Amino acid sequence: MVAAVVAAAFLGGCSVRVPDPAAPDTAPATRQPATPTVSPGHDAGAVAARSMPFSAGSTLARGVPVQLSDGLADAPGWRRAGNGSGGASEYRKSDGCLAAAKVRINQWPLVAGNDRESTEGLFAYLDPTILPKYLTPASLRWGGEPGRQGPTVDVLVLERAAVSKGTTGAVLARVFGKAGSSVFVAISCPTASALTAAKTDVARWLTVVPPAE
Repeated sequence: MVAAVVAAAFLGGCSVRVPDPAAPDTAPATRQPATPTVSPGHDAGAVAARSMPFSAGSTLARGVPVQLSDGLADAPGWRRAGNGSGGASEYRKSDGCLAAAKVRINQWPLVAGNDRESTEGLFAYLDPTILPKYLTPASLRWGGEPGRQGPTVDVLVLERAAVSKGTTGAVLARVFGKAGSSVFVAISCPTASALTAAKTDVARWLTVVPPAE
C-alpha cells in the first residue's frame, strides 16, 4: 500500500495512521464542503473566507472537523491510487512520486496550547526524535476554487533526504485543536527535484476544506 510505504520511509517504520490511538476515526476525502453543521454564534463562512494561520485555530467551531479535497487526482501527471491503511487517500505521479493524505477526527489528546504546539506534538507522537527545530512552516489551500488565488492554511513540514535507498520525502501536517481534527500528507519521490515539484502540486491542488454550516 502506498500509504504504508510512504509513511515508513519518513518516520522510521511508523504507520501513516495519525493518532490518537483511542479514536481511530477517519474523515474521507471529498470534492464538496462538509455536511452543514449548526454552531450557534459561529460564522463558518467568514472563517472559510480568511486564511487559517496557526493563531486563528480558535476561530473554528468546536468539534466540527475539517476535510481534505480529492483535487490532487486532477493535477497533471497524478492519478488516484486508491485508499490505503487507515483510510488514507493515495496518489501516484508519473515521475514515481507517491503521496498519502488523510484527515483524523477526535484528536483531543493531541491538543496542547495553540495549533502550532499541537502540530509539533503530533510529529513527536509519531517519532519522539522529531524536535520542533526540524519542522518548517508551509501552507496548503484553505477552501477556495482550484486555479484561483485564495486563502491558505498553515502547516508544518518535515523533510528527510535519502530516507531510504533512492527516495527523498516530506510530511506536511496540521492539528486543528478547536475542531479536534488533523490533516497529514506524506510525499515520497525518487529525486529532490521531483519532491520539490510534488510539494508544489500538493500546495496547489490539495485543498483543506473548512467546516461548513
